[in-house]
Amino acid sequence: MTIPAQFDAKAIENKWYDYWMKNNYFHSEPDHRTPYTIVIPPPNVTGVLHMGHMLNNTIQDVLIRRARLKGFNACWVPGTDHASIATEAKVVAKLKAEGINKNDLTREEFLKHAWEWTDKYGGTILEQLKKLGASCDWERTKFTMDPDMSASVIKSFVDLYNKGLIYRGYRMVNWDPEAKTTLSDEEVIYEEQQGKLFFLKYKIEGSEDFLTIATTRPETIFGDTAICINPNDERFTHLKGKKAIVPICGRVIPIIEDEYVDVEFGTGCLKVTPAHDMNDKTLGEKHNLEIVDIFNEDATLNSFGLHYQGKDRFVVRTEIAKELEEIGALAKTEIHLNKVGTSERTKAVIEPRLSDQWFLKMDDLVKPAIKSVLETGDIKLHPKRFENTYAHWLNNIRDWNISRQLWWGQQIPAYYYGDGKEDFVVAENIEDALVLAKERTNNQQLTTDNLKQDVDALDTWFSSWLWPMSVFGGIMDPESPDFKYYYPTNDLVTGPDILFFWVARMIIAGYEYAGEKPFTNVYLTGLVRDKQRRKMSKSLGNSPDPLDLIDKFGADGVRVGLLLSASAGNDIMFDEELCNQGKGFSNKIWNAFKLIKGWEVSETIPQPESSKVAIEWYEAKLQKTLIEIEYCFYKYRISDALMAIYKLVWDDFCSWFLEMIKPAYQQPIDKTTFEKAIEILESNLKLLHPFMPFLTEEIWHLIEKRTPEKALIISEFPVSKYIDVKSSSNEYEKLIFELYLKIIEIEASLSYNEEINSSLRLDDSFKTLSIRFSSYEDLLKDLVLLKNFDFSTEVISGIRTIRKDKNIPFKDAIELKGINSENVSTYFDSVVTKLGNVSAFEYVSEKVDGALSFRVKSNEYFIPITGNIDVEAEIKKLTEELNYTKGFLKSVEAKLSNEKFVNGAPEKVLNIEKQKQADALAKIATIEQSLAGLK
Repeated sequence: MTIPAQFDAKAIENKWYDYWMKNNYFHSEPDHRTPYTIVIPPPNVTGVLHMGHMLNNTIQDVLIRRARLKGFNACWVPGTDHASIATEAKVVAKLKAEGINKNDLTREEFLKHAWEWTDKYGGTILEQLKKLGASCDWERTKFTMDPDMSASVIKSFVDLYNKGLIYRGYRMVNWDPEAKTTLSDEEVIYEEQQGKLFFLKYKIEGSEDFLTIATTRPETIFGDTAICINPNDERFTHLKGKKAIVPICGRVIPIIEDEYVDVEFGTGCLKVTPAHDMNDKTLGEKHNLEIVDIFNEDATLNSFGLHYQGKDRFVVRTEIAKELEEIGALAKTEIHLNKVGTSERTKAVIEPRLSDQWFLKMDDLVKPAIKSVLETGDIKLHPKRFENTYAHWLNNIRDWNISRQLWWGQQIPAYYYGDGKEDFVVAENIEDALVLAKERTNNQQLTTDNLKQDVDALDTWFSSWLWPMSVFGGIMDPESPDFKYYYPTNDLVTGPDILFFWVARMIIAGYEYAGEKPFTNVYLTGLVRDKQRRKMSKSLGNSPDPLDLIDKFGADGVRVGLLLSASAGNDIMFDEELCNQGKGFSNKIWNAFKLIKGWEVSETIPQPESSKVAIEWYEAKLQKTLIEIEYCFYKYRISDALMAIYKLVWDDFCSWFLEMIKPAYQQPIDKTTFEKAIEILESNLKLLHPFMPFLTEEIWHLIEKRTPEKALIISEFPVSKYIDVKSSSNEYEKLIFELYLKIIEIEASLSYNEEINSSLRLDDSFKTLSIRFSSYEDLLKDLVLLKNFDFSTEVISGIRTIRKDKNIPFKDAIELKGINSENVSTYFDSVVTKLGNVSAFEYVSEKVDGALSFRVKSNEYFIPITGNIDVEAEIKKLTEELNYTKGFLKSVEAKLSNEKFVNGAPEKVLNIEKQKQADALAKIATIEQSLAGLK
């Protein structure tokens, strides 16, 4: 099979994605296996792929591909969210461009346009995810407005209403004048903005006196219905029981008293506008004040605004300030910093507004969600620090405003049969509503024509909070085989910005409807930012097109680039160079594969000792790295898991292992070593596949022609040889966690060059671990082997340094002698001999005269001088280096002998200087020894 000279990502990505789809590898059906389930955080149906989606879905794909390899029945449910506010805004804008006003359409006509928009653009983002390699179960794709999904939402509303948890109330709400709908408190973002504080003069009725009041919103004076003073403020005692006149509109309003007024703010008295401020509304109810609403739904002024009627609030703010100044009612203005509420969706400044809305009582519903995360730990947030944010939100939760003044979305299933606010029934459909209306009114003459459904739609989050259940039909049919098999799901990957909007609400819904958590782990990603730490956005022009990145660096390169710096919960400083690093890693793996496949294989030559040792070492390294990888996944440190694999493949496999087994120039490799190298490569591909699916599948099939049943995507993930439970068992990961911590402890206690065949002692703490081992001795033997190899690499590095410094060509063989020591392991001597091009390697009891030397730990090595070295030039070079080092030592010792410096310098600085002294002394000793050998 011909292997292309260069790795071409474009040439293989569509090929392998089509292959996976054709063979239905992504699809899951309930069976005997343990399920592993992820539901996608549904992106907006009108959205396109951005860097946040790339990160989030790459992590999900890594988790699902790994689970598939580990033998779980992996199911990743994709889908999109109807995003009522965002989508309706897009459709309204499209209609406006076509000369059509939404208000001129019926609801049915508008929804027809909305569905046309959705059908045209709705699948874009899901198709883009396929370019990334997302292995979703596309047959299970859901949309929050699918008939069964909408039916689930309506059923939920009716159920909660019948339980007394949903009610209709006249409340002060957050109004988005651009989207023309109410928002929940959580959808309002408070931003600090610089504005003005206006000091307005209100004339006291029957007097020439004025009362000055500070406000940031002078346009709202048309809604003033009182002025409030603090009863304890002696400055205003003379005003008690009097009335004031509102400037411009001339309305006479009472001066009321309430301790709510802050005597320190502004002028110490307050204008009360009950229709346009939450606190003012509370005061208005307490003092029975008139309510005057001055705004239209788009935040223009209505008829109460007099000659400003029809003008935008911000235009009026500028114009009314001039008028107030002209009539002498503006005392002064000051610059003022103020926190302003803005819409999370449209960015419009929010207006408080009184209206009839639907609310969900949250006090009792939230309790299981608090307990499961903050008390029992049944649901874990990664990283754990987000528990504080979660606790703050849920412990201060308010009733949820679930109605929206929109047409796109699930229409609220309340049906009015009369003109009164309470003349309604709630039912899943109009037929059931008619039955209830007849019962309630005792009027059997009613027909569906007498019923009028509530015009509002439900909050989009009220739909998506059912997502883990509704995608499996769990709301409509709790006994559904899919729901009983796949729910609860395993992992949720999302951003911390929707921890309350979506995550907490899904937990609440899960306990309310299924009596069970919706997932076990929540992996919270960070935001993707640019190198200047700015959040990536189209408006700033700092966000690359993900598809352009894939085209430039390959999907595998982009995935690696994103994940190498994507630790849970931490923002990512994205740089295209990261993707270039990922592309470079792809090329490194490709070239390593080409190197192996390019070797001629001999069935007759014996296996070299260095190859036997190399294989034993790499298998030990692979096993240890596997434990580290599993530990990282257990702790949801996906970036660390990738880095462990990256180092294993780049450093250990490509840089060491292949060099150790590589045959001499134009010589064949023995069959035993070659087959083992292929086996090791295949293990590496399995570890890499969740992160780099396209490259690994391509190489997997180039190694040998494989049938679909033998594809890499459904092969078996490497398992620890130390543990005797299956990798698809939940117990396996817990044991891995325990083993990894023990390995760290053992490694810290091992010394370099401990003989592999020396007696292996098992301490009591190791024996009493709950880990079920197949072999204690194998683990300890491998760890000693790895420790010894690290020592040997330092010996090889020492040889290479001398070759470089002394200009000894690598093609020229050298002799190597080492001071014999009881602690020296000879196990890797054959590797040292090969990689150092050593013609003879022996251990001696004394230092070797006339030789170059280097030290590794406490052991010393000598390379006898050959004719390749210019002795005089070397003596001159070493003498110059010796004189420089002695001068440097003298300056350091001068500092350390300076009593003022020693007494005044921080301990850290002193330690640095002492280390410089020690290093210089050691270097001087080495140079002097080398000079003695040359003379």
